[in-house]
Amino acid sequence: RLNGVELPNWLRKPVYSLYIWTFGVNMQEAAVEDLHQYRNLGEFFRRRLKPAVRPLCANSCLISPADGKILHFGQVKNSEVEQVKGVTYSLENFLGPQKRRSNDSTSSFRDLLLSSPDNDLFHVVVYLAPGDYHCFHSPADWKVELRRHFPGSLLSVNPGVARLVKELFCLNERVALTGQWQHGFFSLTAVGATNVGSIRVYFDQELQTNVPRYNKGSFHDHSYVTIDGQSLKADGEGGVVLQKGAAVGEFNLGSTIVLLFEAPKDFSFSLQPGQRIRVGEGLGSL
Repeated sequence: RLNGVELPNWLRKPVYSLYIWTFGVNMQEAAVEDLHQYRNLGEFFRRRLKPAVRPLCANSCLISPADGKILHFGQVKNSEVEQVKGVTYSLENFLGPQKRRSNDSTSSFRDLLLSSPDNDLFHVVVYLAPGDYHCFHSPADWKVELRRHFPGSLLSVNPGVARLVKELFCLNERVALTGQWQHGFFSLTAVGATNVGSIRVYFDQELQTNVPRYNKGSFHDHSYVTIDGQSLKADGEGGVVLQKGAAVGEFNLGSTIVLLFEAPKDFSFSLQPGQRIRVGEGLGSL
């Protein structure tokens, strides 16, 4: 709520200048460099960038959805995912229940997500620090079929906290967008952080986060491929088609983006743990 309080014009430059100095914000990249134009902290956090400062990597089928730091990446094994090295969380707790493709009750949760036995499941975690650009973008060409909102806590997702709190990403409020890309299952999950439960998805006006009336531990689904329970997929309709690099949403401060996706087994990441990454830079290739 504090983020929405309008600052008097004379106070804006000293307040924002202190923030810029503390967190190393590069205002030369901002579409609006004049600090007096940002009426409140929320507008400053969600500042837009100049169009040319985040070119898209043409040689990678998957690009970074956000500016930030790579916390972890790799193959998903045994339906457990590492939030940082050595600390895991349950894939099922993170994404919620999924429909089974067959009557085979022995399949692992990871296997339920895969459309082909020739593919594998991969993940990458990007941490957005307070000084980073706070909008997130589509990491690939894909179709979003479902939005699942998990009300929850707003614990810090700072890497230091992530090393101490198991299943941190499953405790925090998050919005999971799931669907399909050229290789099968694809998901982008925006995880809230301290004072940052407010997650906005531009194409979903019904989404409301950080709402006290929602019970923690529950989740709320919104389908983009059905209307009143009737499927549109048979007609090739429905779903939200996103192009690589398209703006998807925004946070109010710092947070985390988790990508989970199906790809051929020879998919290779071009990353190092802990490296800095920017929107549009390649994450890996086939």
